[in-house]
Amino acid sequence: MNRTVRYVLPAVALLCLAACREGNAPAAGSGSADIRAIMAESAAYGRYEEPVVMRIGFKVPDSRLNTGDSNDNNPISRYLESLTNIKVIHSWEAKGEEPFTQKAQLAIDSNDLPDAMVVDRDQLQKLIDSDMITDLTETYKDYGSELIKDMYDSTQGEALGDAMRNGRLYGLPNVAIHADSPSLLWVRQDWLDRVELPAPRSFEDIEAIAKAFIEQDPDGNGKRDTVGLSAYNNIVYGTKPHVNGLDTLFSALHAFPTNWIRDSRGNVVYGSITPETKEALGKLADWYKRGLIDPDFALYKETQEPIISGKAGMFFGPWWMPYYPLSEAVALDTRAEWRAYAAPLDASGKFVTHMAPVTDRYLVVRKGYEHPEAVVKLLNVFTRLERRRDPNLEAVRSLDDFSAQTGIQPRAYYPFDLLIDYADAIEKHYADMQQALHGKIDPDSLDPDTHLLYDLWLADEEQPKKNLEGWKAANAYKYGVSVLSTTAIERVRSVFYGSTLHMRSNWPELQKLESETFLNIIVGDSPLSDFDVFAAKWRSLGGDAITQEVAKAVNIRDEDKQGGE
Repeated sequence: MNRTVRYVLPAVALLCLAACREGNAPAAGSGSADIRAIMAESAAYGRYEEPVVMRIGFKVPDSRLNTGDSNDNNPISRYLESLTNIKVIHSWEAKGEEPFTQKAQLAIDSNDLPDAMVVDRDQLQKLIDSDMITDLTETYKDYGSELIKDMYDSTQGEALGDAMRNGRLYGLPNVAIHADSPSLLWVRQDWLDRVELPAPRSFEDIEAIAKAFIEQDPDGNGKRDTVGLSAYNNIVYGTKPHVNGLDTLFSALHAFPTNWIRDSRGNVVYGSITPETKEALGKLADWYKRGLIDPDFALYKETQEPIISGKAGMFFGPWWMPYYPLSEAVALDTRAEWRAYAAPLDASGKFVTHMAPVTDRYLVVRKGYEHPEAVVKLLNVFTRLERRRDPNLEAVRSLDDFSAQTGIQPRAYYPFDLLIDYADAIEKHYADMQQALHGKIDPDSLDPDTHLLYDLWLADEEQPKKNLEGWKAANAYKYGVSVLSTTAIERVRSVFYGSTLHMRSNWPELQKLESETFLNIIVGDSPLSDFDVFAAKWRSLGGDAITQEVAKAVNIRDEDKQGGE
């Protein structure tokens, strides 16, 4: 980089520099490699001598500071500033995902960018096309920490590749954890034992359990007030699952609504209009008609309501369900025992799931901002803190105390809503914990993240459900992650994310048509034959034009990849 950046180096790096200046540098080999590593980490974490100002767009979290602090002046922001000497100023704030995206778009359209902000995929492309953001290729190379680089490397280059144009890096992406994509079947095990049915594997097993949960009074209160399968009125999520989505039922029939996939002939098609999706909707409509799906699922204000209240004993959700809503359900009924299953399997006995995109958010820097490296350094510092690798133990304990007292996680007040982790982080935590629990490795050799989980697991083993924080972690890993780690999963990834020219004008209407059709078919307000009407209408309202645009974009991308190999 041409500019001179002055920041304070750790003492060990200064000693190494002095040795080099005096001609005492070690010969090429491990010694010089060590010095290079030290210098690299010094660049990543070194503190500026003079304050550096950075203006950002800030996403306000749901949590509220009740300590007299503000969004830009609180224990987390003050700690990050003390480490870096970077003064972060909020040019604007927005609360919630959609308002933040709108404000970011306004900043782009008015050519009034803050020094740094997080944008989505379409916004990144617009910024690159308009030459409004800084090429971060060399900045990332020179200032990215080893931890950050290792995490990006865990995606085999996909995350960084998604933020590149012509081999140049224009944004620092988040990383989607593999484990967050599959949606498992969570079942009240105490109810399952009461009705004396085996663990679910097939569609038929789920049907039998749902019927028993409705008819056999599994909660033992003498009333017929429990439901079979809980559900969400949005039907599918299409990317990362949450609570009550029905994606897994579609995937087991090789249907992938809201995803762009290749059909048997290799053509790019929209997964929501395929025959497999029609078959899945027919099965769900049959289940709803027979009462196996919660009759009121489309009416709930909050989809998790029947789970927390103890009305539902079976629903779909990712591995982290014990963190929420199951922690709330167990707090109200400590008899509840929840287990996760990879079900239903497809006709050949495989567990199939669609995957989320490798990344969907990007940290960008305004072109002309004097200190793009400051953005990378901030990302280094709060990622190290988030992954419990921060060496300043006393300060970290203070932040932990603040979090315990207020219920506010430090990540809520990081300057950028951009979490990075290893793509296989969750499975690795589980594998390492199992090694420690079985005496194969010393628990003290676990990384800080895993050691904390290990301690919580042991605490819950000793006193089950006494400490819900321990229960959350122990059960999420013991039952959710263990299933992911021991199941052969067939992962299907969409071939396209983002938008096209016709999507920008037609997509809202097409999405509305899709969601209404799916819901109406399932609840019986429309016959299954209306699916064919929907598919034809979808094509005529711009779907065919969009499909052509998507296919063209995919083909160009694939040709570029082949050309670069």
